[in-house]
Amino acid sequence: MDTKILLENGTNELEILEFMLDGNSYGINVAKIREIIPYQAVTPVPNSHPSVEGVFMPRESMITAIDLKNCLQRGQSEPKGLFIITNFNGLNMAFHVDSVIGIYRVSWTEIIKPDSTINNTEDGVSTGIIKKDGKLIIILDFEKIVTDINPETGLKVQEIDEMGRRSRNETPILIAEDSALLNKLIVESLRRAGYVNTTHTENGQQAWDHLVMWKSQGTIAKNCQCVITDIEMPQMDGHRLTKLIKDDDELKDIPVIIFSSLINTEMRRKGEQLGADAQLTKPEIGNLVRTIDTILGINSASAEEEQ
Repeated sequence: MDTKILLENGTNELEILEFMLDGNSYGINVAKIREIIPYQAVTPVPNSHPSVEGVFMPRESMITAIDLKNCLQRGQSEPKGLFIITNFNGLNMAFHVDSVIGIYRVSWTEIIKPDSTINNTEDGVSTGIIKKDGKLIIILDFEKIVTDINPETGLKVQEIDEMGRRSRNETPILIAEDSALLNKLIVESLRRAGYVNTTHTENGQQAWDHLVMWKSQGTIAKNCQCVITDIEMPQMDGHRLTKLIKDDDELKDIPVIIFSSLINTEMRRKGEQLGADAQLTKPEIGNLVRTIDTILGINSASAEEEQ
């Protein structure tokens, strides 16, 4: 199946691949997918996580196969079906599914964020739900699934401590990140790096609403001198947010840093065309702090002030 469907920049749209698992419909952002191939026999890895089926080498490239049914606590997959081969966070992974239904172009405004009755704020593996042809498709948080299997692939908060003593900085930073866990970790990491004046929002729409409010109040400089945004978010994605900021005469000089698991060649090109000032791949939080230092002209070597 062709997954190379290109979208125009900043339209607030995405392509969702619907796939089946144990009779239920799930979705994944096409931007994460490299290819879809028939199931192949894998070599088990001793002492690996129960959700890791093993490894295999299509085209001489080693890939880890993940039993998605096991991840969702629905038993073990049979040696049949398909592998969805993905690339995000700089990792190539294969997710074992039963079948693939199709690809749909949808707006981020159509994606419903699961409430707390469905999705525990920090532990859930669903980023959103869409309704298509009378059925519900649950969009899975593949980054969270991989981090649960191997925490080393998650946000490397210890990188901040390795930077040593840093000064307190009151520069206001606006954050748009839909993952409650990552939002919390980013805010905490920036605080530990000295950046104590942060406003965090759950998606691009909330971030944009804040900017519009501050603009109307004439308090932009007081409330936002840098924006950090994810790409994948319900209501409004990071590319759309970047476009709105850079197309606005009063906001266009605010630096925008895209911090996402989806930074690949194609996504980087899109971000550049939209005017993003920097684009960084999760989970490299240390690089994020260094990039903020550079963009804001901060001397990161200065001694820590009293908190």
